[in-house]
Amino acid sequence: MAGIFVVGSINQDYVLRLDRRPGPGETVTDAELELFPGGKGANQAVAAARLLEPDGSNRVSMLGRVGGDAAGPRLVQNLADNGVDTAHVETIRGETSGSAFITVTPDGENAIAVSPGANRRFGPDEIDAASGALREASVLVAQMEVEAGAIRRAAEIVTGAGGRVMLNLAPARELPSSLLALLDPLVVNEHEAAFLLGDENARTPEGTAEALLELGPRSAVITLGAVGAALTSPHGTAVYAASRTKPVDTTGAGDAFAGALAARLAQGYDLPDAVPYAVKAGTAAVAKPGAQGALPYPEELEELETG
Repeated sequence: MAGIFVVGSINQDYVLRLDRRPGPGETVTDAELELFPGGKGANQAVAAARLLEPDGSNRVSMLGRVGGDAAGPRLVQNLADNGVDTAHVETIRGETSGSAFITVTPDGENAIAVSPGANRRFGPDEIDAASGALREASVLVAQMEVEAGAIRRAAEIVTGAGGRVMLNLAPARELPSSLLALLDPLVVNEHEAAFLLGDENARTPEGTAEALLELGPRSAVITLGAVGAALTSPHGTAVYAASRTKPVDTTGAGDAFAGALAARLAQGYDLPDAVPYAVKAGTAAVAKPGAQGALPYPEELEELETG
């Protein structure tokens, strides 16, 4: 078994930097516009590829779709330039590429609206067509910006071949118990955890993680922003603290975390060793603007480890 297979979204990100977000009916001027390649699937694929040795045993492959617009070829080329195998990325003529519209305020916080476009144009049949490559993957990485049926079929193929499935529940959507049972780990932030648990009860991070485990995944990880992350599995529960940093843009933090976690798992690390590394990746990402542009390289994480 070799490497990581990502099933997910590929977007063009339109980032607006502004002093404050407008209220209903209000116009705010003097915003600065930047364009970045994005999509949670593409971001996590690039994040993992940057942290893996570029050899045949640890390649990152991606299955996704782009539109027949001007953005499509650029998005695919960007993946290839970052070491991601794009053999299973196809163009849907007559469809637009996925787009994300992101506002970022001076405190680094963001708000995002997404137009899925071509990202919703594949399902279980397209997954079956790529089953040979999926069976070779040691880790499947998926998010919820594509059709749930495609994710479920990919998870069945990978686990059937002895691989593991890591699902980042972003954005939050209902999951069937049959899919939850295949996840190792389920990765969520605090808002996504509350959605899955169906309540807003005050819990410790450890308590929330353990409640998630009762839903059926083999393990669960909760990202806690500047606090770090919590991990739970049948072997126990732990919280891993993040180092302090001044946030510039939090857009790519979750994807940096997920990509680093997948990279570590593909390298054979256990979750208790992989999660602290992923926390460092998320911390490094918030110190730079953009999503993919902020995804760290190994030397940046080494600096965090020794700094």
